[in-house]
Amino acid sequence: MGEALAVGGDLEGAEAVSSHVVDPILLASTSPQRRVILEQLDLPFDVVDPDYEEHDPPGADVYDLVREHARGKARSVAHFGRPHRPVLGVDTAVAIDGAILGKPANAAEAEGMLERLSGKTHLVVSGLCLLTPAWEVVEHEVTSVAFRELTPRELAHHLAHGEWEGRAGGYAIQGRGAALVERIEGDYLNVVGLPAALLVKLLAERFPGAYGLG
Repeated sequence: MGEALAVGGDLEGAEAVSSHVVDPILLASTSPQRRVILEQLDLPFDVVDPDYEEHDPPGADVYDLVREHARGKARSVAHFGRPHRPVLGVDTAVAIDGAILGKPANAAEAEGMLERLSGKTHLVVSGLCLLTPAWEVVEHEVTSVAFRELTPRELAHHLAHGEWEGRAGGYAIQGRGAALVERIEGDYLNVVGLPAALLVKLLAERFPGAYGLG
């Protein structure tokens, strides 16, 4: 499984991604965007698919929902951890006018979401859970994203490329979706898929010096 598992222990079912002199973070996610962000931050990590099924009840509060999903993902793989090894769970949602927009099931649903976001400001809310056998912390981050007024031609062009697939709200800001955005307020990487500033703060507080932080 590579050097990362030699440092972090035997993780049956986990994928080694990077190595360091400290215990790699155990990321409970298969999101490629989250991997890229952790690599960008030069944080050592392993990846394991969370054994957690998400349920989004009608009328759920987006802040409570993403925090609960993040906690559930992290707890589902906590048995892979070691005494000082942090487990990281993250969940991200798009919210507008009190409604939560998930991943569209098809192009028509994606079009409806983008029409709803057009010319308006929405929130990207991420829950983050960091835990070890000794403690657990759950927080959230919010980024405000304003879309331009989109023309039918722009919508059709965006949908044709298929980037909406698997994307909450039907867009990816790190890809072609950047052309839909007028401005953002807050952590850009939160919109990509991982609230990096919040994670860095928690690691600096909980593991001062261990990851080159704090």
